[in-house]
Amino acid sequence: MKKIGILNQPLSTAVAGLGHLDTLVIADAGLPIPAGPQRIDLALAPGVPSFLKTLDVVLTEMQVEKALVAEEMLRVSPDLYAAIQKRLGQIPIEMVTHLIFKEQTRAAAAIVRTGEFTPYANIILVAGVVF
Repeated sequence: MKKIGILNQPLSTAVAGLGHLDTLVIADAGLPIPAGPQRIDLALAPGVPSFLKTLDVVLTEMQVEKALVAEEMLRVSPDLYAAIQKRLGQIPIEMVTHLIFKEQTRAAAAIVRTGEFTPYANIILVAGVVF
């Protein structure tokens, strides 16, 4: 039995399978999930698991080159944006409209649905390389 890192088998497999520039989406409970990307539904109840806790665990195993968020997050959920900035540190964050964000999720390797109910609590993580 695995005892550290990502314990969810589909999520662990998805992260392990990412190549350079592949994308992984961590989404709130309401983001429309298009056909195509693998759907990893972690939502158990409102707020469980949270977006930030899910992001924290994914960041322990995924090398991230850059991230994308909806520009609407700055206006509607500024505290969430600040928390993301703190976690990502020097990793660049690109802002796009929510409409463009949703279009870009179509190309993701996987979309992870959390139980988060905070508006615009969605991020696209772009895989980097470890060397």
